[in-house]
Amino acid sequence: MNVLLSRTDRIGDLILSTPAIATVRRSFPNAHITLVTSAYNRVVVERNTDIDELVSLPRAVRPERFGAQFRNADLAIALAPRAEDLRIVGATGATVRVGYTYARRYLARLTARLFVNRMAISEADPDLCERDPKRVVRHEVEQLLDLVALGGARERVLDLRLDLREEDRAAVASLPERPIVLHLAPRWFQSGSTLASTVALARRLAELGPPLVVTANAEIGDAFDAFAGVGAAAVLRELPFFHWAAVFERAACVVTVDTGATHVASAMRRPTVVAFEHRYFRLAAQEWAPYRVPNRSLRKPQSDDEASLAQFRDEVAHGVADLIDA
Repeated sequence: MNVLLSRTDRIGDLILSTPAIATVRRSFPNAHITLVTSAYNRVVVERNTDIDELVSLPRAVRPERFGAQFRNADLAIALAPRAEDLRIVGATGATVRVGYTYARRYLARLTARLFVNRMAISEADPDLCERDPKRVVRHEVEQLLDLVALGGARERVLDLRLDLREEDRAAVASLPERPIVLHLAPRWFQSGSTLASTVALARRLAELGPPLVVTANAEIGDAFDAFAGVGAAAVLRELPFFHWAAVFERAACVVTVDTGATHVASAMRRPTVVAFEHRYFRLAAQEWAPYRVPNRSLRKPQSDDEASLAQFRDEVAHGVADLIDA
């Protein structure tokens, strides 16, 4: 049996797909499983032995053309509700082609039928969640497990998977044990949070007791320099992916905004405080919350006046203190 899976979007979403991938492997132990990723997110699964073949969609190649090379697939599943993944799956011509989209994306629901013959409809809808605080949205992991079940994969695996090696741990062994890890990303500096407020938050976290380690991705640019004097034991930028995950594995608590760091922390089974955007908080805090770890999901302020920012810093600091003391 030949199985094709496709997920070409973000790093965090591919991490959340690892239980579904493992479920396919356990359900079809003798199958040849191919996973299509992007060049950007493939690092998540480069060591994952649930996959027999890993291929990346080139930017210059149309998804239909790329997917057509897998005409030997018996089962093809688009793990993301994106046109690229649906088109790759559709081009395989597999007997069973599975995908999903959202309830109120009516055009997408129509066009998806051109590519898949089994389709799931996600209840996730940002506007409906804001209108109805009681609306329940399943975590993305649960939705993906139901999705692969449409293709016959029902031997469920629940754990997220990232494959650290001892050399990854050795690379960060000089860092203090059980630090608070603050991960910096652009959302700390916009829409209800500012650079100055985040620097103040870092200083506050450094005073809680455990040492503070700051990590950052390349996207924050020169803002990185502002954290040199916050009292952190280490300020680390652009670590290799698995070294970064190894830093999280050491943490007493990880603090982040809504980015892939949330799901790296969950895969490392670390308590997490995550600040979601004010808009559509009710959806994000359900569908993309830290998974199966102690956590606090906080809503960023609607504005960046000093009173709101000070309250937000208090909420983050109290959330970290609660998780460390638990």
